[in-house]
Amino acid sequence: MPAQQGAGPDSPPSGAAGQPPGEPLSSGPGSGRLEAVQVRAMFDRIAGVYDLMNTAMTAGLHHRWRARAAEEARIGPGDRVLDVATGTGDLALELARRVSPGGEVIGSDFAEAMLARARTKAARGGGERVRPRFEWGDALELSYADASFAAATVGFGARNFADLERGLAEMTRVVRPGGRVVVLEITTPTRLPLSLFYRVWFDRLVPLLGLLAGAIASATARVRRRGAETTIADAYTYLPNSVKRFPAPQALAGEMQRAGLQEVRYVLVAGGIVAIHAGTVPPKAPR
Repeated sequence: MPAQQGAGPDSPPSGAAGQPPGEPLSSGPGSGRLEAVQVRAMFDRIAGVYDLMNTAMTAGLHHRWRARAAEEARIGPGDRVLDVATGTGDLALELARRVSPGGEVIGSDFAEAMLARARTKAARGGGERVRPRFEWGDALELSYADASFAAATVGFGARNFADLERGLAEMTRVVRPGGRVVVLEITTPTRLPLSLFYRVWFDRLVPLLGLLAGAIASATARVRRRGAETTIADAYTYLPNSVKRFPAPQALAGEMQRAGLQEVRYVLVAGGIVAIHAGTVPPKAPR
């Protein structure tokens, strides 16, 4: 789950996705809410265990979910695509397979350690496949021109936007009319028995996996940095709590419509644990 919300130092969020009006904002892993600088530091710290943890938490199914999200982007050879909150680049690499030959994929994130991992993966690619370009960027203030991409995606990163409305609006702005905006995100299943399994897995076992990953990371580095295990463990305490405060699938569809998207649809996969939303940028109104 990639590491991007707004870069933050210039404009702290006035509100947050999923926060009921009038409810005081709290910050910390247990609240599922962190300041931008905390999110960036957290994902920089966990970059070394991030891919392993994704595979452990999803039994490797996250690659299949990203492939499904890439399908919803409706892109093809020669297209130019943006992957926001790209993390270690798995969705960007999936998109690159679909725009080859002749296309372009940009992966944007604000955690440099994650980007370094993404660039290493891309460098291993060969043949005629497009190689994504990974660059630093703020999801709440994208540096790209209006209508400059065929599609924009975000995979497991929208929860980390300091301002969901603004992040979705920026993704919509940079996509050309007729293009697609796709959001792949974890959600909370409501039906038994999966809802019970989900609570046990995400609320109990995932934080324990984070604690173990922190200990292993320190042992592998042979340097015991004070607070390293706690920080990695906090990241995987933050994860389930950030899912809980994120809008439910129907509410997220409404947020995408308010961002200006049309034909917004979503599909639930993995028994309702993962939602894939997609919407179309409408034609520009004549002047």
